[in-house]
Amino acid sequence: MSEQKLNPWNYKPFWCQPWSILLTGITLISGSWLIFKIIWLTVIVAIPVLIWMGFFLLVWPQLVIKSGILEE
Repeated sequence: MSEQKLNPWNYKPFWCQPWSILLTGITLISGSWLIFKIIWLTVIVAIPVLIWMGFFLLVWPQLVIKSGILEE
């Protein structure tokens, strides 16, 4: 019997998938630039958005897998 790797994204709704997180982050950062055209404001917007994206795309999946909560 082959062991199937459990995917934490299977347990999240469509609006909390990697593609939606990336799309939201890119939209917020680029939208800030397109609306205001002020680099320091865009940087201020980008820092927390990039931290949020990094956590949910890189850290959260690993934490869920390591926690063992998905194992059957």
